[in-house]
Amino acid sequence: MTHAMPLLLLAAVAAGTPVELGALKADAPAAWKELPAGNPMRLKQFSIPGPGKEGEAELVVFFFGQGQGGDTQANIDRWKKQFTPPEGKTLDQVSKVSNLKVGAKDAKATMVDVTGTYMFKARPMDPGPGEPRPNSRMLAVVFQTAQGNYFLKLTGPHKTVEGAKKPFEGWIKSFK
Repeated sequence: MTHAMPLLLLAAVAAGTPVELGALKADAPAAWKELPAGNPMRLKQFSIPGPGKEGEAELVVFFFGQGQGGDTQANIDRWKKQFTPPEGKTLDQVSKVSNLKVGAKDAKATMVDVTGTYMFKARPMDPGPGEPRPNSRMLAVVFQTAQGNYFLKLTGPHKTVEGAKKPFEGWIKSFK
């Protein structure tokens, strides 16, 4: 019984930034640093620290309005095309699509996990091939809610994203 209070305090301190996706809410992991949204299309933006000398990853949450932003498969296909697979591999071989069970009954989350060379663009719809960022990884989610689809995109160095995968999935699943 004497150990319960410190654990409760630790849990309270460990909570991060509250995030709302329509009527659904969850606290981001405490290690994630909220940043000012880089442009008006971004609802939330976070920096996620990497291990050792690995660079930071970026998590961006987009919301374009109910019925906007495209369907799940179109977004997964577009996100996969932002990568060049390693020599001898196809995009399908370096990506995996999965459904995440979320706490809210009226929500659904579909995630794509892709690795390779990320063809970074500051504005994704700009023409041209983008800046190659080798050894990268992306976890991207279409989060379907009654208020519309939210699009969450976590990109960065492979090791940084690997370290963030469990907290990211846990965060997605915690929305209620």
